[in-house]
Amino acid sequence: MGTGFRIFTGINRPDPLLVEAFRGLPVANIADEMNRFGCLDGRIKPLNAAPLLGVAFTVKAWTADNLILHKAIDMALPGDIIVVDAQADVGTALIGEIMLRQAIKRRLGGLIIDGAVRDVEALRQMNFPVYAAGFTPKGPFKNGPGEINVPVCCGGVVIEPGAILVGDADGVVAIAPRDAQVVAAAARKKSLSEQAIFQQIEQGTLDRSWVDKTLTERGCEIIDATWNSTTGGDHNG
Repeated sequence: MGTGFRIFTGINRPDPLLVEAFRGLPVANIADEMNRFGCLDGRIKPLNAAPLLGVAFTVKAWTADNLILHKAIDMALPGDIIVVDAQADVGTALIGEIMLRQAIKRRLGGLIIDGAVRDVEALRQMNFPVYAAGFTPKGPFKNGPGEINVPVCCGGVVIEPGAILVGDADGVVAIAPRDAQVVAAAARKKSLSEQAIFQQIEQGTLDRSWVDKTLTERGCEIIDATWNSTTGGDHNG
């Protein structure tokens, strides 16, 4: 059938050491060092506290059908993160406890789905990262079509097979392997800088003069008066 119903078996995987460079780094710091790009939409929320780190194994699924997702679970390698483009549809759950138990048995690294899941209470108890746009008890069909290991859109971000994915309670960020070394080093430096800031806050030595300086530079008017509702705030009235 070609386009829309096909499976690519290969992925250009990054060096595992490059992936490991992101372990323990806050997603927010990584995102800052990518100029706020690569962040999945806030609709994609974690269902448990398990941290996420791995390589994208992408799935483009037809809404209300999970045949291609079943195949992806069988194909993905240990540590792979299955990323499902379900066209942001949350009317039907494409995966639940049974399939995720199979993913855990195969030692996969996690699931991100721009779509719905079910068996949420069980998923919350799993030490297996699951990020989803919603949940519903309504289950899927198993007829296809769908695609595996093609670029997908998940949470408003285009994710290619082999992208590095990092997730925590704030959400998920996707990093292109070609940028990973520079981004990881910058994010780690930022994390160390933040630790120093935390110490300055505790010691009461943090310099906050930049706030007033920026307000002045941006032309903010400082009014030495109280808001007057009668005059509409006109301090000269």
